[in-house]
Amino acid sequence: MLYTLLAVLQEHGATDSHAAEGFSSPFEVNFGLFFWTWLVFISLFFLLKKFAWPPIVKLTEEREKNIQQQLDDAERANAEAKETLEEHKQLMASSKEEARALVAEAKDLAEKERERLLAKTREEQDAVLERAKREIEQERERAIAALRQETVDLSLAAASKLIEARLESEADRKIVEDYLNALEENR
Repeated sequence: MLYTLLAVLQEHGATDSHAAEGFSSPFEVNFGLFFWTWLVFISLFFLLKKFAWPPIVKLTEEREKNIQQQLDDAERANAEAKETLEEHKQLMASSKEEARALVAEAKDLAEKERERLLAKTREEQDAVLERAKREIEQERERAIAALRQETVDLSLAAASKLIEARLESEADRKIVEDYLNALEENR
């Protein structure tokens, strides 16, 4: 409606000025046009102020609040993400430290087990060596006893043949054994 009024006024003003003067300059002041322009501008200003600006201002304020809310939410989410990241880093660091501790503990246990097994092996080796020495010593003693017996028997046989008489075997054996013991002590 306002546009229609403006169009009619402009058309009316254009026919009056063209008819009276025939030609109008753009720099020429026309008080009728000036009055109607200001009247339309002020009317439009008050209409816009009453009907258009409150909803526009309201929408702008709501949008501003919404944007501020989103910014606050984003900032809060960013802070939470940073906290979560820091917790994750601390958890990773503690997990790495626990893993290092477990590896170190496993190495210590393995070293202790190795030492224990080496000690056990040494003990078994020493025991086997001692047993072998005892068995060797026993065999040596048996061999010496058998050799002595054989020596006594051979000595008696040789002495018997030399003397051509048979000596009493137990007493003769005693004499030969005493002699061999004396020879062994002198060595």
